Amino acid sequence: MTVKTAAATALYDVPGPRTRKRHRVYGVLSTAALLALVAWVLYLLAETGQFTYTKWMPFEYVGIQKLLLRGLGNTLKAFSIAAVLSLALGGLLATGRLSDHAPVRLLSTLVVEFFRAMPLLVMIFFIFVALKAQPLPALVAGLTLYNGSVLAEVFRSGVNSVDRGQKEAAYALGLRKTQVMSYVLAPQAVRAMLPAIISQLVVALKDTSLGFLITYEEFLHAGKLIASNLDYDLPFIPVVMVISPIYIGMCMLLSGVAQWVSRWERRSPKTGAVEVAAAGPGTLLPGGAPPTGPEP
Repeated sequence: MTVKTAAATALYDVPGPRTRKRHRVYGVLSTAALLALVAWVLYLLAETGQFTYTKWMPFEYVGIQKLLLRGLGNTLKAFSIAAVLSLALGGLLATGRLSDHAPVRLLSTLVVEFFRAMPLLVMIFFIFVALKAQPLPALVAGLTLYNGSVLAEVFRSGVNSVDRGQKEAAYALGLRKTQVMSYVLAPQAVRAMLPAIISQLVVALKDTSLGFLITYEEFLHAGKLIASNLDYDLPFIPVVMVISPIYIGMCMLLSGVAQWVSRWERRSPKTGAVEVAAAGPGTLLPGGAPPTGPEP
């Protein structure tokens, strides 16, 4: 038995012939049940006339296609701006929460807890109506405040998840706090934080659809205009069948990019954390900078 097989079977027994046969039966039955469910849904859609030419005719027109593409572009625009600002705000608030100064730590905690508890739709409406902001700034501001506060907790938890001995060893070598965070804690925390960061960015991408409530012409708003058209017999279901896979595809693409970054990070020697436990006096930090004394 190889080492890999031994490690793989340490927590459970290798299934025997009868168990494998039973698992194949379960797989066939599950697949049949899913196919039956899909067939039943398609039958209901056909019975209600959702596949008629009249309902699908709008997608043939160039004007409708341009409307959808413009809405998709506006969705990606809002998401891109909000994602960058959310990551920046999350890093800033996480730094505040990890600060050694009590007033900074308290203020950052209050900001994080307030915006995490505030419903996103309420924030967007408040910025749009009370502050009289344009739809795009109102949507981006709401997404940034909410997701930035959530990401702040993700960053803080990721840094705190690093073994305490790493930080103590780094301080023992004479590194400053900023060096400890930059070269020791953050690189190791990234691996733990990445899945949660991507999950929150996927949430932000889906939440851009709230923009249609404040008349921002994003993807869902474009679909709503098409679905409410009486000339095409209110093609609500066809619009959902077109828009939903695109949203799902964008989220899957974002997750795929995260997996690629994670694999690249594991392979790249430049992204590794400093092994402070094995470092000796006079060890140079990345970039050739020598460690300095601890900050007062």
